Amino acid sequence: MLILSAAAAVHEPIHWVDLGLKTGIDLGFFTLRYYSLAYLAGILLGYWHLTRMIKAPGAPLAQRHADDLFFYCTLGIILGGRLGYATFYTGGDTGIPSLWLHPGELLSLWNGGMSFHGGLIGVMLAIAWVSWRGELNFLRVADYIAVCVPFGMLFGRLANFVNGELWGRVADPSLRWAMVFPDGGPLPRHPSQLYEAALEGLAMIVIMLLLFWKTRARYRPGLLVGVFTTGIGLGRFVVEFYREPDAQLQDFAMRTGLSMGQWLTVPLMVLGLIIIARALSKPPLAAGRPVPA
Repeated sequence: MLILSAAAAVHEPIHWVDLGLKTGIDLGFFTLRYYSLAYLAGILLGYWHLTRMIKAPGAPLAQRHADDLFFYCTLGIILGGRLGYATFYTGGDTGIPSLWLHPGELLSLWNGGMSFHGGLIGVMLAIAWVSWRGELNFLRVADYIAVCVPFGMLFGRLANFVNGELWGRVADPSLRWAMVFPDGGPLPRHPSQLYEAALEGLAMIVIMLLLFWKTRARYRPGLLVGVFTTGIGLGRFVVEFYREPDAQLQDFAMRTGLSMGQWLTVPLMVLGLIIIARALSKPPLAAGRPVPA
């Protein structure tokens, strides 16, 4: 009876190829990839929402600043993500030649390879540049951008799933949503792209929108960016337990006990908690100005 019950509990896993997903739209002379469309959709939706946010009371920037941020943050995402990949995921013991030794390949975006942490650094540098040039409060501008970033995280992870890439670790056969991916071998795996889309994307969208529109969090400089940094870091740390480490970094994960993504996420969470504590320790602003003593 136990054997029959166990056999009944094991079911046929989902095969990714049976979902009929395509990686892009074939235009005949060119394939418009959904991964590129995901980046574009995230940036455009973020820009649209930013223009709505700055119309609410207490905005620390004007429309012209939002336009500048749209341009420079886009550069920061692309360049930072690519340079971060070259720094953290190539060279050393990874088994992949360092992209820093082949600068021309850094521009070969179609070959893949983008780092979230690198893109985050690129965005922060873009915010710093626009804030300095426009004499804006860096933390308050970062708060507004932090609310918009999860849109891109959601679309990006969904695009990873559509591409059948960045699949998770081998899963228990009884897991009903376990999937067999084309390049993941015959065993069912966790669809970790969807886990990331849920935690880093959808959950953070709900949290950040509620904090901005339903509370006075935007009047505490740094609170929104602190919540975003902590939330994204925690979500990524948890998902990494189900995500298959990059092939070139599996030995690193075995030696250290944590994946490269988790090690890079720890300082993010610590920094986020520090920023939250600092924001809550100071009096809130009123209509964008300090509350009189």
